Amino acid sequence: MRRVLKPLIYIVVGVVLGFPLFSLTYYTMVRTSTPGFCASCHEIEFAYNTWRTSTHVNNSQGFVADCMDCHLPAPQDTMNFFYAKTLHGAKDVVKHLFLTEYDHERNRQVAYATIKNAQCLKCHRNLIYLPYQRGAMLAHRTVLYPRPGYEKSCFDCHRNLVHNAKAYYDYKVCQ
Repeated sequence: MRRVLKPLIYIVVGVVLGFPLFSLTYYTMVRTSTPGFCASCHEIEFAYNTWRTSTHVNNSQGFVADCMDCHLPAPQDTMNFFYAKTLHGAKDVVKHLFLTEYDHERNRQVAYATIKNAQCLKCHRNLIYLPYQRGAMLAHRTVLYPRPGYEKSCFDCHRNLVHNAKAYYDYKVCQ
């Protein structure tokens, strides 16, 4: 009897302690994965406002790509997602506490260099079949299937899509 009772107690204690810890971690990740949370830091407010007026929010399809879609790995890649999210968050907190000036343009260039094509391809999947835009179709083919030594980034052509300060904003109407 004692042989069965001891492991059973360990299992019960593990569930009683582990479930709330897991739930709290999951809840924290969900709550901190929203654009509104990102914008709560004044350094990110510029990026948030320019994102809100970009085609990643205002488009005829009604689709919204938020901060996590571009700046973090897919959530299905759980460990990589949690690692990257924690690293980004810690970096932002350190910058918030210890830097006197936040250089948007420098951070933008760092983002261009670090965001991989796979981040864009999470949403933009069917780029080869563009029957009425042959030039775009061919350009996308060179990015998706590059010759060795001729690799390109999505940002080579689409550099100024999201975080741009504009004199006026052209909102698209969803139909």
